[in-house]
Amino acid sequence: MSIQPHGGKLVNQYVDDSKQKEYMEKAGSSPSWKLSDRELSDLEMIASGALSPLKGFMNRADFESVVENMRLQDGTVWTIPVTLAVSREFADSVGSGSEIALLDEEDRPLAVMSVSDVFEYDAEHYAEKVFLTTEDAHPGVAAIYAMGPVLLGGDIRMIRKRNYQDFLDYRLEPKETRALFEEKGWRTVAGFQTRNPIHRAHEYLQKCALEIVDGLLIHPIVGATKGDDIPADVRMTCYETLLRDYYPADRTALVVNPASMRYGGPREAIFHAIIRKNYGCTHFIVGRDHAGVGNYYGTYDAQEIFYQFKPQELEITPLMFEHAFFCTKCGNMASSKTCPHGKESHVFLSGTKVREMLVKGEMPPAEFTRPEVAEVLIKAARGG
Repeated sequence: MSIQPHGGKLVNQYVDDSKQKEYMEKAGSSPSWKLSDRELSDLEMIASGALSPLKGFMNRADFESVVENMRLQDGTVWTIPVTLAVSREFADSVGSGSEIALLDEEDRPLAVMSVSDVFEYDAEHYAEKVFLTTEDAHPGVAAIYAMGPVLLGGDIRMIRKRNYQDFLDYRLEPKETRALFEEKGWRTVAGFQTRNPIHRAHEYLQKCALEIVDGLLIHPIVGATKGDDIPADVRMTCYETLLRDYYPADRTALVVNPASMRYGGPREAIFHAIIRKNYGCTHFIVGRDHAGVGNYYGTYDAQEIFYQFKPQELEITPLMFEHAFFCTKCGNMASSKTCPHGKESHVFLSGTKVREMLVKGEMPPAEFTRPEVAEVLIKAARGG
């Protein structure tokens, strides 16, 4: 029996084939708005059910409830606002009850939105409550400050899917991953969130999880990330390389997550868990500084936030891990829970140090990353 989607039902906001012509005509005769990268990701995930129970972009009541209380207006746990921001001029041209066409980056209509709410918001208050800072050095806060001053709320109906050219074999929607898990006979599945290339600490967490569940969903984000993050195609090549030789094929699935990163730390950890629940995961790996950036969040704040909710409210089980490292005295991967030795025995490299080594063509220690993965990263870092 698979885990129920968040809210109890997997949302499907795709327009039936029989109504395609009707909705295309609506899109052609309605005011139109071009979506940002993040909004395009959100639109796709709303339509597929990845953001169940949302059926559209948040109205004022849900937005304010999420910002203040980490819940939708009906009490359902939800921690990150999912919004559509527009200019004041565009907002003045539409009103509650109207319909608008939502366009992709090439000005093609993807969906029709029934506008139920038009409202302004306090950007600094939004930033302070959700990201715990108002500093625009934080990429999530900077994204808020760059948004339009008015939000539109309302349900969407997706006319067509985005025209992807990449990762086509890995783009499974929630209904498809759920079918995959059932086909494989996985009753319990651990989801792993990542926006970074895999290294030995990630591998250790994933394999610890595989000791207690039937299957592992490696679910890297391929939506918008910050400019200095490793590109998605390089990260995917790293995973393909590693899975080929070091993971049991019948117990592992690699699927891309079209979401965009918010870098929201604790709140985004809950958000990521809910998304994986919708994809069919029963467990979710939460490691060190999950979805963090800079020094805005404590090392384990993203684990502590799970205790603010009753288990039956989230239903998905968090698997919480300490910072992992290779210990030269233990002779294997470990964490502070299992290793009695001092830091002088621990192999740990900062992201900055690793990038410097890769650009120079230097191989990071095998205790930090598999040589096969390092070769992929070196080639990418040197423009290969």
